[in-house]
Amino acid sequence: MRDELLTIGRFARLCRLSVKQLRHYDDRGLLAPVHVDAGSGYRYYAPEQARDALTIALLREMDLPLAVIARALAAGPEHRARILRAERDRLAERIGRDQARLKTLERLAQGGLPGYEVTVGREPERRLAVLRATCAPAGIGAGVGECVGRLLPALGGAAAAWEPPLWGLYPLDLDERVEIAVGAQVPRGEAVPGLDIVVLPGGLVAETTHTGPYAHLRLAYNALLAAVHERGLRPQAPVREAYLVGPAEAPEEELTTRLVVPVQEGA
Repeated sequence: MRDELLTIGRFARLCRLSVKQLRHYDDRGLLAPVHVDAGSGYRYYAPEQARDALTIALLREMDLPLAVIARALAAGPEHRARILRAERDRLAERIGRDQARLKTLERLAQGGLPGYEVTVGREPERRLAVLRATCAPAGIGAGVGECVGRLLPALGGAAAAWEPPLWGLYPLDLDERVEIAVGAQVPRGEAVPGLDIVVLPGGLVAETTHTGPYAHLRLAYNALLAAVHERGLRPQAPVREAYLVGPAEAPEEELTTRLVVPVQEGA
């Protein structure tokens, strides 16, 4: 056995880790000792393993999964950078969701559940030229933004006679992956290259209007769907959002969104 090898206790102190952590990293195949005594089972580490041990500890403090850390350690510099950038992007997305939740909680703490007027009426048939996207529920905002960024140039390039506002179409149930669509109302017979045509049938709907950030739309949905069920109505997909005042027109406190849920009478 090499004289310069360190016992697990000394190595743990050198790396500011616990013996328990090092044993766990060994069990997961993340950082194996260079020598294990056959008789005593004692683990021994080489000083040059300290860099990997410290890197593992650093990445664990950032809540990176051990499996991701293992891939990063085994990868070359370019692949490792791609792995870490992907984790950075996931962390940024999670922080964004947490910030939205924080704002919602602050609003609830200040004023409780906001009041929304929910009305039931009839909606006309609408013919929309749409772009579709599939995303996780947490990525709906980004998906909508991407669709809008492609939709408006497509409408302009085709000189389509479309009628504001823009519409968003969403499923009732938010599974791990959801299909969304963003579109604009176009006249019957109008075709827009690169866009699908969706005809939303007219009929009975429940609706409300939300003023404020999109992050608070869940409060409006809470009131809208509660009212639907309380009135003995059955919600139908797709849920529709009409963006009456959008981000290009006003600050987020003044954004205005009409929420429309098709409904059927009877339980």
